[in-house]
Amino acid sequence: MPGLKMLLTDIAWPDSVIESELCDSAGVKLTIAPDADEKTLIQHASNADAIVTCWAHVTQAVIAATAGRCKVVTRMGIGLDNIDVDYCSAHQIPVTNVPDYCLQEVAEHTLASIFTLGRQLATFHQRTKQGNYQRDVSPPIRRIQGQTLGIVGLGNIGQRVAALAQSVGLHVVGNRRDMNKPVPGVTLLPLQELLAVSDYISLHLPLTDGNQHMISDSEFALMKKTAFLINTARGGLVNHKALATALQQNIIAGAALDVQDPEPPDLSMPPFNDPRVIISPHAAFVSEESLHDLRYRSIENTLNILLGNSGTNIVNQHAL
Repeated sequence: MPGLKMLLTDIAWPDSVIESELCDSAGVKLTIAPDADEKTLIQHASNADAIVTCWAHVTQAVIAATAGRCKVVTRMGIGLDNIDVDYCSAHQIPVTNVPDYCLQEVAEHTLASIFTLGRQLATFHQRTKQGNYQRDVSPPIRRIQGQTLGIVGLGNIGQRVAALAQSVGLHVVGNRRDMNKPVPGVTLLPLQELLAVSDYISLHLPLTDGNQHMISDSEFALMKKTAFLINTARGGLVNHKALATALQQNIIAGAALDVQDPEPPDLSMPPFNDPRVIISPHAAFVSEESLHDLRYRSIENTLNILLGNSGTNIVNQHAL
């Protein structure tokens, strides 16, 4: 089918070789937006038959700028909070993602965060680099085996985290939207009870209008003073002002944040400048293997739909 065009709103890697080769092979023209702001995307979305996005916001205005030609909107990732899915559904435009491309990477990052926090590695690193060769820390280091990990959100990633955690001897409790769906080896608990009994709380759920700042002052008040919070999901799930207060008042022991709101945050401000908080730049999904998988699968699936073939992982299939 000649003359088809794909708009790539932004890329989070050094080149576009994979994307370009796949589009060239399919005879589809690939355009990469020079900037990811809405005004620029509207300009470049004109007559686009497909929109593929990583972090950029694909708003109603951007989709409407395709003048009715858009046949698919693809997220190069899992979460969909940067795409107006409702508008796409109303206009019969399928929205796709890659829901299982980085399960192992995020699970490994979560487990690494647990060990880094629990073994106080960041504290020891900071001290020794400053010439302080002391072992006393607060809270005291406890053996990680036998402690309790509370997982909030037991989808693909949450279940992979649970499996890895069980393999190193952690007791795993969990909370999910459908509490009637069991997960092997995981004790399902109401959220408040999970927060109260867990030594580590790890978030693995999408951001929605209903769970913005689901971890805030009242949730921190339920946690143990020795507990650690880990967030590799979405920054908006945590009220960072409340986290800063919880740390200042020693209500919890620390946190590991791979996602923030906004991104990047002001790293000179609490809680991001607190030495008890580990910050990484939304990198939990990163590995050479996961990025290749993500790029190849998302573009290939977009092209399949664009060329009239069946696609996979269409999140709004019920509305089409």
